[in-house]
Amino acid sequence: MANIRAVCVFCGSSGAVGASYREAASELGKHLAAVGIEIVFGGVRIGLMGLLADAALAGGGRVTGIIPARLRDAELAHQGVTELVIVEGMHERKRLMAERADAFAILPGGIGTLDETFEILSWKQLGLHDKPVFLVDIDGYWASLRALLDAIVEGGFASPKTRDLLQVVPTIGTLMAALAEMPPDARGPGAELL
Repeated sequence: MANIRAVCVFCGSSGAVGASYREAASELGKHLAAVGIEIVFGGVRIGLMGLLADAALAGGGRVTGIIPARLRDAELAHQGVTELVIVEGMHERKRLMAERADAFAILPGGIGTLDETFEILSWKQLGLHDKPVFLVDIDGYWASLRALLDAIVEGGFASPKTRDLLQVVPTIGTLMAALAEMPPDARGPGAELL
């Protein structure tokens, strides 16, 4: 997986979620650490984000958290990460996360995860980056989002090519296999997003 050096993971900060989602976050952290891929994430110590980071760190992986000062000040920052970057606000957070990543993986999450997902898809649609985006559909969590994207296309609000902005994978194993198959040119433009 030499072509993918860092994966930005978008996921929830809630811990009050199903066991399969918690297990998927830990599994992804463990597997990325095992193959030497850095994790770039939102820098929070709780919920799926915390589980992801903890598993990667336990496996000797490199984890970079990017968090707004307001969230750090609310004592939500994961102090054990390899690098903790403090930024002013959410826009800067998303920009830096995107710049530091070679690919994106979207695990189950809430409104914040949707915000990050739609922004990175919008940037890709506009040609601001061409990095792979993987929607990890654990237990069909993202079925409603997939249906919404289909409805947007069918309603004429987006081209059928919109479906190609992301690749849906059902498990962490299939995500890891897809990352391993990324060609050398998978790391598209986007070092200086917005």
